[in-house]
Amino acid sequence: MTPKKLWSWLATVIVASFAVLLYFGVDIYRKIPPIPDKVVETGGQLLYTGQDIKDGQNVWQSIGGQTVGSVWGHGAYIAPDWTADYLHREASLLLEELAKKDGKIYRELPDEEQAKYGILLKRELRTNTFDEKTNAIVVSPERARVYKQLEEYYAKLFMGDSSMTKLRNAYAIPVHTIKDSSRMNKMTAFFSWSTWVCVTNRPGNDVSYTNNWPHEELVGNTPSGSLFLWSGFSVLMLLTCLGILVLYHARNKDDEMSEKPPLEDPLRNMKPTASMKATLKYVWIVALLILVQMLSGVITAHYGVEGSAFYGIPLDRFLPQSVSRSWHVQLAIFWIATSWLATGLYIAPAVSGYEPKYQKLGVNILFSALLIVVLGSLAGQWMGVMQKLGLVDNFLWGHQGYEYLELGRIWQILLLIGLLLWLVLMLRALMPALKRKDENRHLLILFVVASVAIALFYGAGLMYGRQTHLAIAEYWRWWVVHLWVEGFFEVFATVVAGFLFTRLGLLRIKSATNAVLFSTIIFLSGGILGTFHHLYFSATPTAVLALGATFSALEIVPLVLIGYEAYHNYQLSKSTKWIKAYKWPIYCFIAMCFWNFLGAGIFGFAINPPIALYYIQGLNTTAVHGHAALFGVYGILGIGLMLFVLRGLYPERQWNDKLIGWAFWLTNIGLLVMVTISLLPIGIMQSAASIKNGYWYARSAEFMQTDVMHFLRWMRVPGDILLAIGELLLVVFIIGLKFGWSLKEKR
Repeated sequence: MTPKKLWSWLATVIVASFAVLLYFGVDIYRKIPPIPDKVVETGGQLLYTGQDIKDGQNVWQSIGGQTVGSVWGHGAYIAPDWTADYLHREASLLLEELAKKDGKIYRELPDEEQAKYGILLKRELRTNTFDEKTNAIVVSPERARVYKQLEEYYAKLFMGDSSMTKLRNAYAIPVHTIKDSSRMNKMTAFFSWSTWVCVTNRPGNDVSYTNNWPHEELVGNTPSGSLFLWSGFSVLMLLTCLGILVLYHARNKDDEMSEKPPLEDPLRNMKPTASMKATLKYVWIVALLILVQMLSGVITAHYGVEGSAFYGIPLDRFLPQSVSRSWHVQLAIFWIATSWLATGLYIAPAVSGYEPKYQKLGVNILFSALLIVVLGSLAGQWMGVMQKLGLVDNFLWGHQGYEYLELGRIWQILLLIGLLLWLVLMLRALMPALKRKDENRHLLILFVVASVAIALFYGAGLMYGRQTHLAIAEYWRWWVVHLWVEGFFEVFATVVAGFLFTRLGLLRIKSATNAVLFSTIIFLSGGILGTFHHLYFSATPTAVLALGATFSALEIVPLVLIGYEAYHNYQLSKSTKWIKAYKWPIYCFIAMCFWNFLGAGIFGFAINPPIALYYIQGLNTTAVHGHAALFGVYGILGIGLMLFVLRGLYPERQWNDKLIGWAFWLTNIGLLVMVTISLLPIGIMQSAASIKNGYWYARSAEFMQTDVMHFLRWMRVPGDILLAIGELLLVVFIIGLKFGWSLKEKR
């Protein structure tokens, strides 16, 4: 297939996919569950207002939001999912209240009478009592009394009641997490409303706004037929498209390798420009961020076994779990993105052979801007969680409460400006090459398209405001997390890898161009609309579930040939003698293929079908996929790209293979051990508990604080130690390139 046809297909895929994504985004807007003006008891007593719900959402965000448990299944894993927790407690207490209304004690009744109250409970909770005329939700006196009991319970948990000390430790929630009773009451109102969304039937339907999630048989939250239907259809789509892809590959198989590799390294004599040399400081800051991110991850993991301390040190007084986890996730995105941005700044002048005026100054200004955003956002998150900011200031400068988008709005805007500056620097350097209509032009244009997408799509995080409806905020948040991180960075990396191998003379330009374009088409065909698989249970219509299930299955299709890609990269690493100088960057590409298959493929598809995610969303199975995909794929690839840059900046000397080799193998083995002997067994046991006893139980202290669970959490230590040593050795290797111990004889 010619590049022209491939470009036509790519344009069609992008335009059609985004048209559908936006169309159903509008549908989400139209069908979101209502935020009422007030919630009242049938006698007229006011329980809370719509403004209380919105303010309560901001209070929840200010304490860390999705880093302190989860809501609608999105968030962290140590504390409960608050909607599932509230729903189970509300159902249990309401059964007691309904029986008490008849002068009976529910727990003392025979099974037949308990079943009668179970029917009354479902009728009470599932009936949609929202009145459009008055814009109010009306609840029974019994449900109002339960709300008051839960208001008291959560106040004890999040504030300072000594009777809750053990439970707070189990959830890694510091004492006096919320210091003001007014704020606390508003957060309970938010929990109450977000749980009402989970159990109340949509108008004219027999499933809740969240498609009956979470699993809770007490209230009739069981899988709907659409979950089974679209799960089955997604598997059929996967098998069909796998067959088509294998057929296409068999009919269009083309040897991409050059007929005869160059006798010498084509990049050996390339002299780095001033701006290319300036990217070295990016590599150094990446090394520092890796260490800080690793340390914050160790602290976060330990909070799972010692909820208020770090080996006896009361660390949560100064660094709560919500802060350490925020830093752990945010720093991962920062260092991975920085390594990729540095690669782009290095490659642009190398490809074009042109150094624009003041390019080095621009690279240095961007570096300073990134430092300000990183340090400022981390400090803001700490201040927000420590309740040192008002709700408005917290949104602007502190902690937004959304996973992967923890940084305050001002820092978001500054980061977007930085990305736009990066784009300008890239385009300035690439312009002469773009004007040349040679065989490199197709790859260059795709490189520019990916760069533009990286710069612009982060802006999707600005599409929601401080008190935007949670369902809408989740829609736009996943634009950033899925499309920006998992989407266009993937395209960017694929193009960069193609450039590197063609510049080394190991791949033919035409074959590499076709391969990259085809891979991008296949990936984006499922990847763009696959965004919806994150929104199955985020109060979205069934159509979103259907599209998410279908197209997220297609995201797995490109991974069927991942073994071929890994073997192909391995062949490249053995193709000629001088290529040994690039052994470890290429090995990172091979490792990335492995993690793409395992982390994104096997672990990803295991949780993607709606019926699977219904039971296991937000359990440690998600953490398995997250660690294996984010670090295993994007992190290892970022390290590989960084090593390519370092190879070009230190061209004359061989590397200390022993040091970088140990770093490579310990990092990958450590990640594999940590994921498979700790997170995965915990996730499997939680899944079984969720299926059997309900989602609330799989996240409860009752289940998660058993001896078996404690043992499995401690089993993270061997893998964490190997991973930490590997990352430390990588940093030592990078420093050694400057001071000499990582360099050997001349090439």
